[in-house]
Amino acid sequence: MSLFPTPDKPIGLASDHAGFSLKEYIITLFKSEDIPYIDFGTYSTDSVDYPDFGHKLGEAIDSGQCDKGIAVCGSGNGINMTLNHHKYVRSALCWNTEITRLARLHNDANVLTLPGRFINQKEAYDMIEVFFNTLFEGGRHQNRIDKIPC
Repeated sequence: MSLFPTPDKPIGLASDHAGFSLKEYIITLFKSEDIPYIDFGTYSTDSVDYPDFGHKLGEAIDSGQCDKGIAVCGSGNGINMTLNHHKYVRSALCWNTEITRLARLHNDANVLTLPGRFINQKEAYDMIEVFFNTLFEGGRHQNRIDKIPC
């Protein structure tokens, strides 16, 4: 069984040095299932600034190059804050599958942000599976999203 259905556009990936190893794990998952992705960096564990890579992913979402993405930094907070400064990004910092499910179901999150120093590969796998297999509920939740300025 596939992790999730093959998307129409590539999934954008971004991390800082603290999220690099988890991002590399995600890339191995995507490669094993032929899931298209674009890796916006970083490309090593050398210390970097998370906004440099969060902005690249955010710009890809804003331009329509990617519909969805996954971002990872140490706590998840910094890169999540960076991403949410982009017009069409609704990034959700998630640390378990229930938060992940609700981020998609109620908030139509299009970027899953993970705290690389606080979760393991199994937890990341489970959250990725939930994120890409949960549909937005719409209805009253759409009314709320419409109130978020673009």
